[in-house]
Amino acid sequence: MLLKFFLILLTVLPLSLSTLAQNAPSAAQFDAVSGEYTNAADPDTPLSFYTKDGKLYVESEREIPTALKVESPTEFSLPDNSHTVYRFSLASTGNTVTITQRDQPAIEFRRTGDAVHHIFHHYERREEMIPVRDGVKLHVVILTPTDIPGALPILIQRTPYGVDGTSERSFFAQRPELARAGFIYVGADIRGRFKSEGEFVMMRPLADHSNPKAIDESTDAYDTIGWLLKHVPNNNGRVGVIGTSYPGFLAMMAGIDPHPAVKAISPQAPMIDTWMGDDFFHNGAFRQTYGYDYAMGLESSKEETDVDYGKGVDGYDYFLSRGSFAEDVKQSGVKQELPTWTNFIKHPTYDSFWHSRGVEYHLNQVTVPTLTVGGYYDQEDMYGPQEEYATLEPHDGKHENFLVLGPWRHGSWALASRHLGALQYGESIGNEYRAQIEAKFFAKYLKDEPGFDLDDTASFQTGSNSWKRYAHFPPAEAKSTAFILCGNHEIVSGKLCGESRTNTVSYISDPANPAPYRHRPIQPTYGDGSKWGTWMVEDQRFVTDRKDVAVWRLPVQSQDLTITGEVVADIFASTTGSDSDFVAKLIDVYPDDDPDPAMRGFQLMTNMEIFRGRYRTGFDNPQPLKSGEVNEFKWSLHGVDHVFKKGHTVMVEIQSTWFPLYDRNPQTFVPNIMTAKPEDYKAQTITIYADEKHNSKLMLPVIAP
Repeated sequence: MLLKFFLILLTVLPLSLSTLAQNAPSAAQFDAVSGEYTNAADPDTPLSFYTKDGKLYVESEREIPTALKVESPTEFSLPDNSHTVYRFSLASTGNTVTITQRDQPAIEFRRTGDAVHHIFHHYERREEMIPVRDGVKLHVVILTPTDIPGALPILIQRTPYGVDGTSERSFFAQRPELARAGFIYVGADIRGRFKSEGEFVMMRPLADHSNPKAIDESTDAYDTIGWLLKHVPNNNGRVGVIGTSYPGFLAMMAGIDPHPAVKAISPQAPMIDTWMGDDFFHNGAFRQTYGYDYAMGLESSKEETDVDYGKGVDGYDYFLSRGSFAEDVKQSGVKQELPTWTNFIKHPTYDSFWHSRGVEYHLNQVTVPTLTVGGYYDQEDMYGPQEEYATLEPHDGKHENFLVLGPWRHGSWALASRHLGALQYGESIGNEYRAQIEAKFFAKYLKDEPGFDLDDTASFQTGSNSWKRYAHFPPAEAKSTAFILCGNHEIVSGKLCGESRTNTVSYISDPANPAPYRHRPIQPTYGDGSKWGTWMVEDQRFVTDRKDVAVWRLPVQSQDLTITGEVVADIFASTTGSDSDFVAKLIDVYPDDDPDPAMRGFQLMTNMEIFRGRYRTGFDNPQPLKSGEVNEFKWSLHGVDHVFKKGHTVMVEIQSTWFPLYDRNPQTFVPNIMTAKPEDYKAQTITIYADEKHNSKLMLPVIAP
């Protein structure tokens, strides 16, 4: 949820210039290093250096022109950041600049041409405290362009993460296309956060809007917008709302009983239901590290609090040694009661507390044009965008419900990168999305400008590495096809499993030795060096050989296999215990001779999700499993748009621990896993069935070749 978009790729340039004198560099020496410099790994945000008024300046598409401070004849730094150093080197093979930043590896940029000058509007900044209907005042920062004539629309982002840093510089750094397009931009602290008054409530439920005194995030947005229209000069009477993660949820709330001036919203990675599939729980399984870290960071004060497991402490050991979440809270050292921690313990099931926070129950009409954005590899809110779009789609009579999906981690469509971890896109799909879809969406609905041509859904398909457009998602041509998991660890499709010595696959799941969800050590979610953002694209070979992970494979693909739509796990299983979790992973195994050396033999998850067995009859009705009894467990692994290329292998893994992303199921039924005792955790044998009556399978949305 906690998303920081600051991409100031400018960093540090060492200058090894034999022509430079020992005194301060001259203008001629500045000219010698001027030009555009590009990093080979991320070539879509080059830096430009040039001389102006006797100083060396740096700028990029995202960074407003900044005069560099001379540290020595060979070193320069940002004037407000002595930890970012630029060192230049001239050579017959071409100029380079090396950028170094404290505690970060050096990055080399190579000169690729003349300096490029970008368009930067000047924004006047002001702060206001806006009164809303119950008398509480909410803090906003308003940026108004001073060099764009005429009335302009308002674009607002409401956030719990603080807006003091909102400025002309941050606007271009975070949303360069929208900053250039010309909007009155407003950043707003929500109720109870940073400089806003009132009480903060995590994902505040929707109030009864028939009561004029009731307040929620929808009414606060309504009142804020009403004030802005009256008090911000030269606005054109139209408002757009945008936000990613928690601000994505807030953008969606602005579209429920919206102010009449709201003409477009873009909820990006919105939290829609934090028990069903976003942030805190997935299908009843509690996200232990994230729930612990996020609530501590957000609720320990009105601002943000860093989370620390201790110097050199692996999060895997940190949470395993404590046991249950109740022990996490007890041993946290946090002196005050954090409301969300308390609610996790009080409300482990899908009761009225969580249901009241489910945004999907209020999405019964497309009130304004809605551009929903999500990532197939969103480690926080993958569920929300797909659920929001699907819930709104039956009500989309005007064709104003739009969806964009791509192989992004949480919010990374804001970046220019051509890759996510080892997964290469081949192009900067974030740049393409923002320029061709996001900017044009707001231009159409807030300015009546042409160019927005998305019919319904745009999806970047992995494997083929190409953009696809669909009249609906999933497309009608996708056919749900059974891929059966056989007792001999093979996968078959279009037929039943052949004869084998057994129709079952078993493994022992031991809570004392849970399977890690990512490579260790595991850092705090947003701590230094954290790999939280890319764990979903980590090579799964680090767990495939574990004895508590069951594995099935198709033969090597003789032709491409395209799947577009929802993947569903339909598993028949038993346990020797009275409760169990089931994790299903669909994996693309790359060939050992893949052209990309980094991907040879790589096991890339395309879909993955967990289900807590006690909820097989209803998420509000946890029931123990009967030892030895075969039960059906069916759950969604969410949407995908992927091509398993010829020569690749389709693989499926099932396991019962995924730690410490999810808390450990004791595997003996207890009323509340949050308060389980050490003696409750027991190793159990899990058996997956594949016979005529119990065909365990994954249902894949296959597109015929």
